[in-house]
Amino acid sequence: MVLLGTLINAVLIVVGTILGRALRNISDNMKETVMYVIGLAVIVLGLQMGLGSQNFIIVIISLVLGAVIGEWANLEGKLNDFGHWIERMLGAKESNGSLAQGFVTATLIFVIGAMGIIGAMESGLSNEHGVLISKGIIDGFTSIVLASTLGFGVMLAAIPVFVYQGLIALFATQISLAIPDVALDMFILEMSATGGVMIVAIGLNMMGVTKIRVANLLPGIVVVGVVVTIIYKFNLM
Repeated sequence: MVLLGTLINAVLIVVGTILGRALRNISDNMKETVMYVIGLAVIVLGLQMGLGSQNFIIVIISLVLGAVIGEWANLEGKLNDFGHWIERMLGAKESNGSLAQGFVTATLIFVIGAMGIIGAMESGLSNEHGVLISKGIIDGFTSIVLASTLGFGVMLAAIPVFVYQGLIALFATQISLAIPDVALDMFILEMSATGGVMIVAIGLNMMGVTKIRVANLLPGIVVVGVVVTIIYKFNLM
């Protein structure tokens, strides 16, 4: 089953959220400290990813152009509107935040990164799901901690994770035929580094240090693909 790894990943996010909500009745001081710890851990993860770049100019160009496109399209606002719409449909709001906040934060953390692409490609090409199952376990534990402070909105992140990874898995064969291995490897590496910078921004936001509209940086991932294509086509490597 090609989508098995993606399905397990999504289910583990849901299970983690439910377990996390069981831990919601903790003191405000503990919640604050836990949020800071999560923020620090997310920053370290982002730095680790960002430092993997072999050509940081690609990362800078992608983030700048991505920010321009994202601000113009107001992607962060649209994601928040979607979260608030679900909130209204359910007729309730989280007492310690909102579904929108949990949804946006968790989606950015779970979707950005190389593991999802690599794992989905593996699932689609060889029907092996080890990478996505490992990612699911990591996402599951992360969702436990996130849901304890951000609420049930974290669970909604399972939807974009399933759609995003599922589409890659379903079209993995076509992707591998259309994109040379060298270009694909470069894209995954620089995409992961670009996503790492975004994850650092998420961590800083979670700690209350900044208020960066991280979702508006997401077009940078597409820009990475365009830049890598140009570099490969004109043999600029």
